[in-house]
Amino acid sequence: MGFLMSKSMDENLKKQQEFMLHNSRLQMERQILMQNQMRERQMAMQIAWSREFLNYFGSFFAVAAAGLTVGAIKRKKPALFAPIIPLSFILAYQIDSAYGTLIYRMRGEAENIMASERDRLDLPAGVPTFDSIEKARRARSGLASILEK
Repeated sequence: MGFLMSKSMDENLKKQQEFMLHNSRLQMERQILMQNQMRERQMAMQIAWSREFLNYFGSFFAVAAAGLTVGAIKRKKPALFAPIIPLSFILAYQIDSAYGTLIYRMRGEAENIMASERDRLDLPAGVPTFDSIEKARRARSGLASILEK
């Protein structure tokens, strides 16, 4: 009788462990998907910001280039064209950032760094551990209780 009950308990325990493993896997997949969606939204916002900034900077560049050109022609001073050169580099960068291939080149370089320069990615005090986080939490909660007094 005890043997049958033990076998039944072992089966139940095994089923419960499988269920917990399945739930853990599901939770992990959901977290990964959520983090990826958040990353995609942040990237979309960054690209949208670049495009919006390009509208303003492009307008500024057009007005500045027209004004400097007119001033250089009227005053016969070609040196007034000089600010157009650095401004055009900034404009080219913004266009590349907003509509060009900058993001793809950055991704490629990031993959290269991750593959061949792994040591540059190390955190200053190493990867946070449960113990280090818990220690910081306790220190903070201890500080909060001192401040309340």
